[in-house]
Amino acid sequence: MTKRQTRQKHFRPRPRGGNSGSASSRRARIPSPESIHIVALGNEGDAFHQDQRPSGLIRTYLGRSPLVSGDESSLLLNAAGTVARPVFTEYQASAFGNVKLLVHDCPVWDIFDSDWYTSRNLIGSADIIVIKYNVNDKFSFHEVKDNYIPVIKRALNSVPVIIAAVGTRQNELPCTCPLCTSDRGSCVSTTEGIQLAKELGATYLELHSLDDFYIGKYFGGVLEYFMIQALNQKTSEKMKKRKMSTSFHGIRPPQLEQPEKMPVLKAEASHYNSDLNNLLFCCQCVDVVFYHPDLQEVAEAHKIVLCAVSHVFMLLFNVKSPTDIQDPSIIRTSQDLFAVNRDPAASPGACRASPGNPPLRVVVKDAVFCSCLSAILHFIYSGAFQWEELEDNIRKKLQDSGDVSNVIEKVKCILKTPGKINCLRNCKTYQARKPLWFYNTSLKFFLNKPMLADVVFEIQGTTVPAHRAILVARCEVMAAMFNGNYMEAKSVLIPVYGVSKETFLSFLEYLYTDSCCPAGIFQAMCLLICAEMYQVSRLQHICELFIVTQLQSMPSRELASMNLDIVDLLKKAKFHHSDCLSTWLLHFIATNYLIFSQKPEFQDLSVEERSFVEKHRWPSNLYLKQLAEYRKYIHSRKCRCLVM
Repeated sequence: MTKRQTRQKHFRPRPRGGNSGSASSRRARIPSPESIHIVALGNEGDAFHQDQRPSGLIRTYLGRSPLVSGDESSLLLNAAGTVARPVFTEYQASAFGNVKLLVHDCPVWDIFDSDWYTSRNLIGSADIIVIKYNVNDKFSFHEVKDNYIPVIKRALNSVPVIIAAVGTRQNELPCTCPLCTSDRGSCVSTTEGIQLAKELGATYLELHSLDDFYIGKYFGGVLEYFMIQALNQKTSEKMKKRKMSTSFHGIRPPQLEQPEKMPVLKAEASHYNSDLNNLLFCCQCVDVVFYHPDLQEVAEAHKIVLCAVSHVFMLLFNVKSPTDIQDPSIIRTSQDLFAVNRDPAASPGACRASPGNPPLRVVVKDAVFCSCLSAILHFIYSGAFQWEELEDNIRKKLQDSGDVSNVIEKVKCILKTPGKINCLRNCKTYQARKPLWFYNTSLKFFLNKPMLADVVFEIQGTTVPAHRAILVARCEVMAAMFNGNYMEAKSVLIPVYGVSKETFLSFLEYLYTDSCCPAGIFQAMCLLICAEMYQVSRLQHICELFIVTQLQSMPSRELASMNLDIVDLLKKAKFHHSDCLSTWLLHFIATNYLIFSQKPEFQDLSVEERSFVEKHRWPSNLYLKQLAEYRKYIHSRKCRCLVM
C-alpha cells in the first residue's frame, strides 16, 4: 500500500461566553444526504505509555480498509503524529466507490464541552457514533461514562453506537470472561465495558491491538455493516419523499404569507428631573424664603420639594414631629442650621405667597452654609445625587478646603435617613446613583394627602388635595391655569369635570412620580383622555404603549371572547388625537381580520377605515380562495393533505 500524503484540519472552539471568530468558522461541517457521517468520541490512547502509543483507531481504519479510498485532496488524515491529544480532527474519504465518508474525531472532552453549538450539531447529524477508550486508562473510561454518554443519551435517535475498548490489559492475558474481576484495580474490566454498552444499547468490541485482523475484519466489519444500513435508510427516505411529491402531480397547498409589520410606538424620554429643576428658577408657587443671619433674602424654594428629599425639612416645616423621626442627629441638624421667623413684619415679600398664606421665612444660622445655599438648592432640585457637581460649585464659592468639607458634611446630614448611619461618605461613589426621588421619602409620600397641600380638587363629590408647585412644574396647562388671569389662580377649591376620581388620581400619580400603572385597557384609555385634556404628551405615550402591550399579549381565543369594543377604542384614539395608537389599532384589526370581522362593532368602521382594513387584511382574500380550491381538490381525490 502506498503512503498517502496527509494533512490535518483543526477546529478551535471558542471559550464559553466568548465572541471570537465568525459563525462560519465555529460551525461544524454538516454532511449531505448522499454521505455517511461518523462521530468518534473518547481517547483510546494509553495515558501511561504515550511514547509507545499506536496510531489512532479512526486513522488506522481509514488507512487500511480496502473499502475506503481517496486521493491526496479528498482523504484528510492526521499528520501530526507527535500530538498527544489533538484538539479536533476531521477526516474525509470515499467509501464503497462513490459514497462520501465524513468522520469527526473528538478525543478531548473539555474542548467538546466548551463549544456546545458545534458539539450539538455533530451528535445530531451523526449516522454512526463510535465511543472509544483504552482499557489501561481508567480516566479515559470514566470520561466516556460520565461526560460523553449523558450527552449521547439526550441526543440519540435510532443511531447505531459502537463501543470500542482498545488495548491489551497490562501484565495479564486478555480476559474474555464476563465474570473475571482480576483486572479491576488498574484496568477497565470487560464487565464494565459490557455494562456500559447495555445502558446505551450499543455494540461492544474489544480490540487488543490495531492490526489488520482487529481493525480490518473485526471493527471494520461491524462499522461497514452499520454504514450499509445507514445508506439503505437514506435511500428509502429519499424514495419515499420523491413518491409523495409526485403523488399529487405537483399541486401543493397555498403558502400563507406573513402579516404586515405593525407600526412601532416609540416612548418619549422622561423630563422629570428637568421639570423639578426648572421649578427652582421660575419662582412660581414659592412658599418658603431663606434669609441670611442679617435678614437679607438669599433664595426662594418650595416646601414640597425640600421635604421630598430631607427629614430635616420635614421637621422644620412641621410635616413630622421629633417623636415621629426619633433621630437625635436630624433634630440637632434642624436646630443648628435653621430658624423659622414667623414675624410678618420682619421681612418684605409676604405678598408672593400662594392663595391665603404668605411664604414661610427661614433664617440660615450658618453664614458659610448660607453663602452656598443656592448651589445646595440646585443640587436638591436636581435629585440630590450629583455630588461631584455640588462639590465643585461649593469649592468655587469657598477658598478654604476646611469650609468646603464642613458644608458637604452638613448637606449629608440634611439628607440622612432616620435611624441609619450616614453612609454618604464618598461623593464619587454616589455620582452614578439614581436621584433621591426614588429613595427614602419621595413625592409619592405626599400624593392625595393634606400635608403641605395648597389646592384641593373636587371630583364626583369628593376632594383630592394636591400641591401647586408640583402641578405647575409637571403640567403646562396647570402652570397657565394657576399663574394666569383665571379663577383657579386665586381659588383653593377647584372643580374637575369629565374625569373619574380614579383616573384623576392616576394622573396625579404620574405628575408626582413620573410613573403609572393602569388597571387595564379601559383605565389606560381613560387616563390617555385625561392626559390629552391637560396636554401631558409623555403620559399619552405611556398609555398607548400599555394598550398595545396588553392587546399583543392576548391569544386569539381571548380576543374573540373579550367584551372590549376595539372599534370604540379606535374612535376614541382618533378623537383625542392619538394618531400613533389609532394607526396601530387599524393594523391590529386588519391582522386579526377573521376575529374582528365577526363582531357586530366591525360594521361601525367608517368607509375609509373599512377600506384600509380590507386592503391590509390577513389572511388575504387571494389566500382564502386558493385554500378553498385546494381543499376541494383534496376532497375530490379522497386523499390526505401533504402538510397535515
